[in-house]
Amino acid sequence: VQLVESGGGLVQAGGSLRLSCAASGIIFKINAMGWYRQAPGKQRQLVAIITSSGSTNYTDSVKGRFTISRDNAKNTVYLQMNSLKPEDTAVYYCNAEIHALQPMGPMTGNYWGQGTQVTVSS
Repeated sequence: VQLVESGGGLVQAGGSLRLSCAASGIIFKINAMGWYRQAPGKQRQLVAIITSSGSTNYTDSVKGRFTISRDNAKNTVYLQMNSLKPEDTAVYYCNAEIHALQPMGPMTGNYWGQGTQVTVSS
């Protein structure tokens, strides 16, 4: 199983970016999917999460500005980021709990993407 992110970049404060994360492999089911971020010198923190049924939750600092969504047919999760602020600058990581076929048989595991840099200039 692999998670591949895209969509990061450099944007001015007040701008928008859309992150995507696609899961690949022999996948039977994806449970919760989420986005985390890690700024230099800080711990990785949860930004937003979406369950398989579409329920969402956000960290307080992004509520009203970020929207998480998913396309189950494409095994993809998105993060629409609007009204970006310099303090949103970080490496953003995709995370998912996936039930997939592994060499040892069907297994449920927790997977991470490689990370994508988001930089917001003031």
